[in-house]
Amino acid sequence: MRALLLLPILLFAAGSARADECETLVAKVTAETGAKTDQQRSDYATFTVNPDMTMSLACGAPALSSVGAQYRGANPPEAYYDTFGKAGHAVTGIDAKTIVEAAHKAKETASRMRHSNIDLGGALVTCSSMVSPDKGPLTLCAVIEHSDKS
Repeated sequence: MRALLLLPILLFAAGSARADECETLVAKVTAETGAKTDQQRSDYATFTVNPDMTMSLACGAPALSSVGAQYRGANPPEAYYDTFGKAGHAVTGIDAKTIVEAAHKAKETASRMRHSNIDLGGALVTCSSMVSPDKGPLTLCAVIEHSDKS
């Protein structure tokens, strides 16, 4: 019976911890990138960088999170990659330049094959190129933490 009474408290504590972690990540992303937070929940946030670039943050539990950057266009400017690298650093702790280099490689391959992944050991950089019927060409890249930190 006690276990049943403790379950809601434990679930609330876990949710509260995730919300605190997400709030911290949102603060780090905005501080490093200058992006404006559009929407924020306990496990997710969206940001606007400029009219052609948005970002999204998925806060994992306990510590696996990801940040994605979306660009309206087939060939993002260098500022897209720099902002993406900074956001990736804020979430994963991996050097922003390393993320930028991986994103360039993944984007280059995605231009030919629609999708590409680069494993950084501890995180995966993934990029996709597509054409949306209503938005035109899009470039999508993300840094996704994974549990294999080797």
